[in-house]
Amino acid sequence: MTTHATGTREDWLAARLDLLKAEKDLTRRSDELAKQRQALPWVRVDKAYRFETEAGNVALADLFQGRSQLLVYHFMFGPDYKAGCPSCSMIADGFNGFAVHLANHDVLLTAVSRAPLAKLQAYKKRMGWTFPWASSLGGDFNFDFNVSITEEQQRDGSFEYNFRPGTPTMATKTLPKAVVGFAESVGTDPLTYTRDRPGLSSFVLEDGVVYHTYSSYARGVDAIWGAYQFLDRASKGRNENGVWWKRHDEYDQR
Repeated sequence: MTTHATGTREDWLAARLDLLKAEKDLTRRSDELAKQRQALPWVRVDKAYRFETEAGNVALADLFQGRSQLLVYHFMFGPDYKAGCPSCSMIADGFNGFAVHLANHDVLLTAVSRAPLAKLQAYKKRMGWTFPWASSLGGDFNFDFNVSITEEQQRDGSFEYNFRPGTPTMATKTLPKAVVGFAESVGTDPLTYTRDRPGLSSFVLEDGVVYHTYSSYARGVDAIWGAYQFLDRASKGRNENGVWWKRHDEYDQR
């Protein structure tokens, strides 16, 4: 027998109406936050970043592909990885469906990683993805937008992530068990794995000038983690006891 609270349909409806008020309040506050995001001052991007893409070596402005807005998902796939991060992969599984809608609404969605383009293309083919994916290998893009760090920065903590100062990491034993497992799943050691981080950055192109408008990191990308939005509405919620997800081609077939 269930240990969860039970009741009549009338009990459920009364509780649901209370929840509806809270949900509506959250929606209104979310709308207000969206306006705050859009009101942030734009920062001109003057550095000449270069990327390797299917179209060749291109500038940041070229990633817009004719649109005026660009969303970059900072996908964890470092140069030494043999596969993409499982968490980033789960998030990216949702991109195919809505990338076409965004592209037809003047917004280009792309992923950017430090791995060589050939690795990205091979993994993209394995996952069955069609959204654009660029390599920033050899450039400063990932470092400047605080999603990659050097070995030296990792040792001395002289980096920033999620708008907070970093902390020195010198031994695997100081890292969470999940991180160790993820590192193994991408074919590298935990310290190498954690030199790349997830995030989302927004850019706009006006009169030939690119501006950085917004970035979000860590749990700030939960909102674009499509599966979590569904789980939050399921009977048992996220129902997590540690890491449970895998790449979509690694589950047992059911």
